[in-house]
Amino acid sequence: MDLRKLKTLIDLVSESNVSELEITEAEGKVRIVKSNGAPVVMAAPVAQAPAVMAAPLAAVAGATTAPVTASADAAPAAEAAGHVVKSPMVGTFYRSASPGAKAFIELGSVVKEGDTICIIEAMKILNEIEADKSGTVVQILAENGQAVEYGHPLVVIE
Repeated sequence: MDLRKLKTLIDLVSESNVSELEITEAEGKVRIVKSNGAPVVMAAPVAQAPAVMAAPLAAVAGATTAPVTASADAAPAAEAAGHVVKSPMVGTFYRSASPGAKAFIELGSVVKEGDTICIIEAMKILNEIEADKSGTVVQILAENGQAVEYGHPLVVIE
């Protein structure tokens, strides 16, 4: 997707009542989400197009919004005592299997290695993320419905 087309889509979302727009093309997938009045651009490259999508999106997104990878929750993970479970993929973080269902974990939950701690939706596929260590959940670093990237800290287990 070329830069002019992306800029036009961002402008359209900004000026409309649309809160979210997702476009999939051969080069990749772009999702524009209006957050607090300013659109945020998220990209998931399809097949072999990461270099093509990453540079234009950074240039456009940086001009009007904070980068998608920036997270206030990333700093506490570095300082946290305990084992940090990180996202194995790019996608959307969910604490439960469905909107009304009970969360897999809460603060203070005791988990065993292999227990499901969250779901990450990627390309319309729900991927169960399992604890890779037994212990007690002391921090949940991602918000329900938040976009996460590979290596993004999700949970701290002690």
